Amino acid sequence: MAVALIVAAGRGERLGTGRPKALVSLAGRPMLEWSVAALQALDAIERIVGALPAGELDAAPEGTLAVAGGEARSHSVREALRAAGEGDPVIVHDAARPLAGADLFQRALDDIKASGADAVVAAAPVSDTIKEVAADGRTVTRTLERARLWAVQTPQVFRRTVLQAVLAGAEDELLAEATDDAWLVERAGGTVRVVQAEAGNIKVTTPADLAIAERLLVERAGLR
Repeated sequence: MAVALIVAAGRGERLGTGRPKALVSLAGRPMLEWSVAALQALDAIERIVGALPAGELDAAPEGTLAVAGGEARSHSVREALRAAGEGDPVIVHDAARPLAGADLFQRALDDIKASGADAVVAAAPVSDTIKEVAADGRTVTRTLERARLWAVQTPQVFRRTVLQAVLAGAEDELLAEATDDAWLVERAGGTVRVVQAEAGNIKVTTPADLAIAERLLVERAGLR
């Protein structure tokens, strides 16, 4: 059976609430609880581990094993995986994406089982034109082919041996650079596939994002 790791150790400074982001109230419950609830709806999940700020471990939702997160995102994933016990594949999800539904988690699990890939990531096709800019931050060097570009999100699902290997084999500096764990798998030569995420799988970073997520969750729950 699968294990799920939720990255929830971020300070959320851009959110401006003075609290760790994952514990900020969102539609009547801490943000972290929305992801936990989606995962608990799946029979395939054996265990959920949340990587939280060291002083907030008591805030983990019921049914979640809490561990202290690391300095960077992949450090937190490494610590959560160490505590997760047996289980394969491994789901990694950001608490900052509270609108990921049980269906998206299940589709990613189904795809890694069917495809034989090393990792499967939720992603959305890019709709904007993307231009690469020089080091001066102003000069356009080229326009990328939009039809082949996807914006990567979470959840991300990994074969356990693959995730363990890339996390154990990377120096701390490299882990600090990684914005997602699938990049570490790519860098090691592994195969990564995408499953298309729902349009509402937004990442909460700013107060405006929080307001949008609140509205979407309230609408989903039929509370208004």
